[in-house]
Amino acid sequence: MKDDDAEDEVTTLLAQWRQGSVEAQERLMQLVQGELRRLAASYLRRERAGHTLQPTAVVNEAYLRLMPQRGVRWENRAHFFGIAAKMMRRVLVDHARRKRAGKREGFSGDPVSVSQVPDPAGGQDIDVLNLHQALDDLAVLDPRQADVVELRYFGGLKIEEIAEAIGVSPATVKRELTTAMVWLRHRMKGEKT
Repeated sequence: MKDDDAEDEVTTLLAQWRQGSVEAQERLMQLVQGELRRLAASYLRRERAGHTLQPTAVVNEAYLRLMPQRGVRWENRAHFFGIAAKMMRRVLVDHARRKRAGKREGFSGDPVSVSQVPDPAGGQDIDVLNLHQALDDLAVLDPRQADVVELRYFGGLKIEEIAEAIGVSPATVKRELTTAMVWLRHRMKGEKT
């Protein structure tokens, strides 16, 4: 199936799911499960050695969080993956918080890499909880920039898909992503912005 055909099918299934079709929900999950698993595996490959969370667990937990979302006015595939990105981010953050709570020596969470977004200095490992807090802080200052980073990093969306999802040009997405990443790097290093 071509990418355009798959995107059209996802959009159609989302509309049917919103209207209450259980069959559409099941078909949708079959259609997107592989891509969601690929995204989860990509996140987890960059974690520290010995982490305990598996891609299937991330996808299953995100799936459970997506199911109650039937009333969402799904626009298209990019919108769906944007919501899925938020769910996977929450799964990773919740997992890191549970691990932190279980440690006595102040473990700061599971490190992940932001190598999917432009980084002039090369990939860097960061703490998922610190990234979560930094994204929340960025959302206060510039919600669109926080959304762009989340859609790119946690949703795995392409620049063009992000542009479509938030209704701006690809050039704007690139600019926002670059600016946001500079701000996040400074924030994560504890520098004033």
